Amino acid sequence: MKKIFCLSFIAVLFGLQLQAQKVKTITGSDDILKAESSITIEFTYDNISVGKYKNEEEYIAAKTEEYNKKEAGKGDTWAASWKRDKEARFEPKFLELFKLTSGMSIITDAKYTMIVKTISIEPGWNVGISRKNAEIDLEIWIVETANKSNKLAAFTISNVPGGTAFGYDFDTGLRISEAYAKAGKSLAKFFK
Repeated sequence: MKKIFCLSFIAVLFGLQLQAQKVKTITGSDDILKAESSITIEFTYDNISVGKYKNEEEYIAAKTEEYNKKEAGKGDTWAASWKRDKEARFEPKFLELFKLTSGMSIITDAKYTMIVKTISIEPGWNVGISRKNAEIDLEIWIVETANKSNKLAAFTISNVPGGTAFGYDFDTGLRISEAYAKAGKSLAKFFK
């Protein structure tokens, strides 16, 4: 009986995780990239909210102060890492899984550009006895590379979870980068 309950519980959790990262079409056609073998991808983080904070600047200021109170300089180091993680960790994970799953080449002069706009980040936490996955919400625009003001399609993907197997994701950047990896994979499957 316990085995059946555990399997049912795992199935429900797995189903919720799959449903949480569904891509929704806002405008345009979802088959816009079906005939394409390459794409340009750009990222933007303008006006994002982080956790309970309405904007990223408030979040960085609060966390920097909190960590600096615990240990001098720790908050400043954390803030530098937070800013660096976007380009060094989040984007490469997204690109890796998108390319691997879609089979598309990612080049700088493709016919279309995918603009990945981060709307919100929930960093989550892991303190050993308690943890919460990171989550991201993204808006995706497909534009002509030659005329980026021409938005051909727009999509959203919400509540994309990020965490590692077995819960060894004590680092915020690791949890968030895993959310970007899942988003890249989900989008690639959607466009396939």
